[in-house]
Amino acid sequence: MKTTPFTHFHETLGARMAPFAGYNMPIEYTGIKDEHMVVREKVGVFDVSHMGEFWIKGPKAFELVQKLTSNDVALLVDGKVQYSCFTNETGGIVDDLLVYRFSAEKYLLVVNAANIEKDWNWVVKHGEQLGMKPGVELENASDNTCQLAIQGPLALKAMQKLTDANVTDMEYYTFKEIPFAGIDKVIFSTTGYTGSGGCEIYAYNKDADKLWNAVFEAGKEFGIQPIGLGARDTLRLEAGFCLYGHEIDDDHSPIEAGLGWITKFVPGNDFVNRAYHEKLKEDKPARYLKGFVIEDKGIARQGYPIEDEQGNQIGIVCSGTVSPLTGKSIGTGYVKSGYHKLDSVIYIRVRNKALKAKIVKTPFF
Repeated sequence: MKTTPFTHFHETLGARMAPFAGYNMPIEYTGIKDEHMVVREKVGVFDVSHMGEFWIKGPKAFELVQKLTSNDVALLVDGKVQYSCFTNETGGIVDDLLVYRFSAEKYLLVVNAANIEKDWNWVVKHGEQLGMKPGVELENASDNTCQLAIQGPLALKAMQKLTDANVTDMEYYTFKEIPFAGIDKVIFSTTGYTGSGGCEIYAYNKDADKLWNAVFEAGKEFGIQPIGLGARDTLRLEAGFCLYGHEIDDDHSPIEAGLGWITKFVPGNDFVNRAYHEKLKEDKPARYLKGFVIEDKGIARQGYPIEDEQGNQIGIVCSGTVSPLTGKSIGTGYVKSGYHKLDSVIYIRVRNKALKAKIVKTPFF
């Protein structure tokens, strides 16, 4: 099992550790609910060094990224980040990812930890078709890059103490390469997976200790705490964000998953299998990913059936939890067309009970 450059900090702090995507990762420190609320109200720090980072460089860089991703890379300018997905050849999603534009000939792709090998093979396959070579124009930097996500309403204020560059006024989904915490250069990005604002910071593994110590020292006065993957999941679900292997996978189109906004059918954006998704949008999908709130007592879990009033199965649950912020039982699932409209009543089958639920808009707060 792999470790991250921050693992010794998690163990010293007494985190409950468990395997995740091949890494030994912290699941919780003081408790999921407590950690969740720290991020919603103050500032919390996630070790996300298990994520994958691929560099795409050279004169064919734009062409490759435009071919691989569903969003329109032509809209990017230097210093801007874009949420996107790799579409596969069978109508689903290889992975969702972030695209960073450093220049017209230099991009960084940040992918999910569980999909690094699959994604890298996908990038290399299509890159080689354009004459691009691994180790030259294509670089998998995942193993030498560490990353911290500092999230919450006080995150940027706390991090401003560690750099002379202005970070508190940065727009959402932008980034800078800046000196930070005594490190010559980090990538400082106003992105995140919580819905509470903040930043994500990329550095080389050799600078990991310096980065961790400085971040926690700077955040002390703001009530900073380390946060585990348990709260990362409740935060992203409350914010209505997709998780690969739950809301999105190789079998669901971004059009079905409510990701039409990152699937651009514009001239020059001939991404993999574009025609399939374009037709699906025109014809309307037979199923839609939707958020729901359970009105009866109980919690939905991945794989639970979703039924109509007569007990016929009309869908399946992708994710479910009790929202630490609202106290409500929330979830996401794919439901048949016709049951996907706002306020539609559905039922979640939890063992021998059918729990009444209602389709709602996300985010859940």
